[in-house]
Amino acid sequence: MNKEEHFLKNRFLDYANTAYERNIYTYTDFLNINEISILNSMRNQLPPVNVTLSGGNRYAERKIAIFAPTDIYYNEEIPITLIKIAPINSRYADRLNHRDFLGAILNLGISRNKIGDIFIRENCAYVYCISDISVYIIENLKKIKHTFIRCSFYGKNDLEITPELKNITGTISNVRLDSLIATAFGSSRSSIISYIENGKVFVNGKLITSNGYSEKEKDIISVRGKGRFIYNGICGVTKKGRNIVSVSLYI
Repeated sequence: MNKEEHFLKNRFLDYANTAYERNIYTYTDFLNINEISILNSMRNQLPPVNVTLSGGNRYAERKIAIFAPTDIYYNEEIPITLIKIAPINSRYADRLNHRDFLGAILNLGISRNKIGDIFIRENCAYVYCISDISVYIIENLKKIKHTFIRCSFYGKNDLEITPELKNITGTISNVRLDSLIATAFGSSRSSIISYIENGKVFVNGKLITSNGYSEKEKDIISVRGKGRFIYNGICGVTKKGRNIVSVSLYI
């Protein structure tokens, strides 16, 4: 266990102990998929509390952890707020992407762990954030690149936000984890092995460090530093006996 992981586990234990001893809810900031995997690996080391995860959206990858005593008698609203960021004049707006929106928010001095998933629709961003910094973002974020923008609160139930997906097909001799990742990201199989061995690949939120994992249809495969995709399965076989596979890449 490295120093960073040791510190993170102690933080999770502190959250759980506080919830248990004081009979209150406690919340983390947004966790990335690796941090969520670490939390899941130590659940049996925590005191008897309920631990749930929420990203404000069922498709979210970044989530906060909620620690609650098993006998608590009241519910609290999850401290996640949805903000819409839109160009004031769409005709003259730059074409903005995920990195543009995230970079502008972080340039306000906000930590990455305060921001959850960002969904892009028609040059607008829908940003999940920790509630206590939402007003600060709305009051201070006025421009992204050369585009003047407007921020507003957006009701979580006002829009069914789904990820944009790009369908990709490819041919591989054997359906293996490295082959699927290489197909999704247009990489060579040899370059993918290090991602698997270095703990950067997760399937359905679970860390996978072996290329021997047996893939199943609808698996969500995340690769730190590259992105994530859904494995749709085998959709055919070529005349030479190679498998035609389909994946849906989050964009």
